[in-house]
Amino acid sequence: MKIRIRANSIRFRLTKSEVDQLCNTGMIEETTPFRIKNFRYRVEQSRANDELSATFADNRITLYLPEKYAKSWNINDQVGFENTMELPGQQQLLLLLEKDFNCLSPRGEDETDNYINPKAAE
Repeated sequence: MKIRIRANSIRFRLTKSEVDQLCNTGMIEETTPFRIKNFRYRVEQSRANDELSATFADNRITLYLPEKYAKSWNINDQVGFENTMELPGQQQLLLLLEKDFNCLSPRGEDETDNYINPKAAE
């Protein structure tokens, strides 16, 4: 799972096996260790939410994916989901959850579990 945070946006990208795990078990989580504390990030299915939403607590970002979207995401062509979450003080947070595609040019990363990039055939 990759996560990109930039200003008021958070983007999660999941490989094939991670999308399968999320759809089949309801959750996927990773940890990045630091000296004193760990930074954790998780994507979790939710029955309580109709749109993507997120929380940050105990050094962990949790992105909630509505259960209705997760039911068949691993077997359909839906690339991802997006929502702009309203925050206090008239602020917003853009949330993106996407399937991770192979890069169009080599970057030295293991992409064997990524989705085939649809632009690769162009």
